[in-house]
Amino acid sequence: MAQAFKHTPLLHPEWQTIEKISLEDFSSADWTTLNTQRAVYYQQEQARQVLRMLAVSEHDTSFGYMVNNYRHSLQSATMALRDGLAEEDVVVCLLHDIGFIACPSTHGEFAAELLGSYVSDRNYWMLQRHGTFQNIHSPHLPGVDVNERERWRGHPHFDWAATFVDKYDQAACDPHYDCAPLAFFEPMVQRLFARKPVKRPHKD
Repeated sequence: MAQAFKHTPLLHPEWQTIEKISLEDFSSADWTTLNTQRAVYYQQEQARQVLRMLAVSEHDTSFGYMVNNYRHSLQSATMALRDGLAEEDVVVCLLHDIGFIACPSTHGEFAAELLGSYVSDRNYWMLQRHGTFQNIHSPHLPGVDVNERERWRGHPHFDWAATFVDKYDQAACDPHYDCAPLAFFEPMVQRLFARKPVKRPHKD
């Protein structure tokens, strides 16, 4: 016998559930209600759920690095913080590899699209391309083109991407590094996602 299932609870009990299965059955009034609630939901939940995506990886194994992606992310953010970087940069360091395991070949684009509506052009550009900029630090990796980043030489954000990868990415794999805890960065992430989002063009 199929188990009875009640609809998912709402974030706020005074909200209205649209009790229709097909989107085709949603009325204009239904969409108005849903979108009004959606705006508040995103505002209150987005940062928390992004942080949860990182938090669940705390005890993940590694496939060979001395630290897992969780520790790498904390170390990157802590190093940026201790170097006096702006809060946005610290958050970008924390979340730059959030898609590293889920979508390894496009994890830079993943982070860029996740954060792109809330960060500067400089960080959006860097996030998209930081995997390519990493190549210069992996000269013995079979098949790697260490000079692939040179296609962007002269771009206004080239130097930041090179600096980020050199100081806060490829160097953030030390198992003995004293990282700040994730809870320390939570207010920073919340402030970033509280910004008014902007639309971004796709990577050319």
